[in-house]
Amino acid sequence: MDANSHRSFMIAATIVPPLGVAAAIVLSWNRLVGWTELGLFVGLYLFTAVGISVGYHRLLAHRSFTAVRPVRLLLALAGTLSAQGPAITWAAHHRKHHSAADHDGDPHSPHVEHQGLKGLWHAHVGWLFDERLTSEPLRYAPDLGRERAIRWMSRHFIALVVAGIAVPGALAYAITGRPLALLTGMLWGGLVRIFLLDHVTWVINSVGHIIGRRRFATNDRSHNLPLLSVLSLGESFHNNHHAFPSSAVIGLRWSELDLGYLLIRGLERLGLASDVRRPSDKRVRERSAEAPAPMA
Repeated sequence: MDANSHRSFMIAATIVPPLGVAAAIVLSWNRLVGWTELGLFVGLYLFTAVGISVGYHRLLAHRSFTAVRPVRLLLALAGTLSAQGPAITWAAHHRKHHSAADHDGDPHSPHVEHQGLKGLWHAHVGWLFDERLTSEPLRYAPDLGRERAIRWMSRHFIALVVAGIAVPGALAYAITGRPLALLTGMLWGGLVRIFLLDHVTWVINSVGHIIGRRRFATNDRSHNLPLLSVLSLGESFHNNHHAFPSSAVIGLRWSELDLGYLLIRGLERLGLASDVRRPSDKRVRERSAEAPAPMA
């Protein structure tokens, strides 16, 4: 998928899910939604959230652990079904973000080209509409570009996303036998699920660089947002992540719930994951004691 096609898809992916949410609300008001649709929503939300947090982010973008091939491909597929972009493009954008976080070159900082509400909008979703946005996969994600299965998922990204919306509709119909369940299943298991996960991710990009707690000195304005820890599977401890970007664990205290890392640790114990990167307790204490870094 080239840059123009990716931008066009992301514009559509930004506009269509809210329409689905509106339709889902109307149908809920008329009591046309049941436990089947809600179960598909929760199950597929967790599956695709794992795909973004554990798959796209920690495994593919940061290589914070390795996984056996079937698990690696399943995690990449789960990330693809989130509709946040092909794996290669997503990882390239994210690596570019870390290379210039909150400085010139950061694709979604609220502090570089825009300030205040404009900066918040840009970091949240406006950056996806920027015609100058390029993923530069050959520069930022050449390793993923060399992986045939990841290239295949990226090339067939739109078809996979459409299937990820259609399948819950088919499942809802198969379970309930109601023709309308085709629609409600696609709305809740597809569009509403995409809408919520998108905005959880984008809030970390935007609000997570404006407010919250800064436990570590980093040369950016990342903050921790504990209230989003469950929905983001631990990703909202964003300052922790910027302090230790290659770490598989993001919740660095017992009180910082990191469901993504719990899954990685479970995979490790089953022999399905290895080379799991974790910062030492000494390094965490040292970084905690550092004075806040000056901002450019």
